[in-house]
Amino acid sequence: MVDRRTPLARARGLGSAKDGLGHWWAQRLTAVALIPLVVWFAISLVMLSGADYATVRAWIGSPLVMVLLILTIGIGMHHGQLGLQVVVEDYTEGAWRLTLIVLVKFIAVLFGLSAIVAILRIGFGG
Repeated sequence: MVDRRTPLARARGLGSAKDGLGHWWAQRLTAVALIPLVVWFAISLVMLSGADYATVRAWIGSPLVMVLLILTIGIGMHHGQLGLQVVVEDYTEGAWRLTLIVLVKFIAVLFGLSAIVAILRIGFGG
């Protein structure tokens, strides 16, 4: 059967094209924010490669390092969640779509909070 509707008629009811702009911007901004954070983290890991446990623990205990690590984790988890949400939206349908989107968000929050709690416990000597 040939679909004789116009492109506009086929597109009606499929949602607004402007809904994804905020998502797109958030993904780009988190990517830009991650560039200096990941570079800093990689350089720090190289510099600490031969360090003992006490040195690494003291490094994590620095207030600036704790803030930068928490930012890296938080922004990285949000960026990853945004990217996985796009993949889920593009390749799934129906109830699976909503279920997987909620699951991805839940896992990102769970992993992010777990990592942040671990950083704070190490940093504050817990």
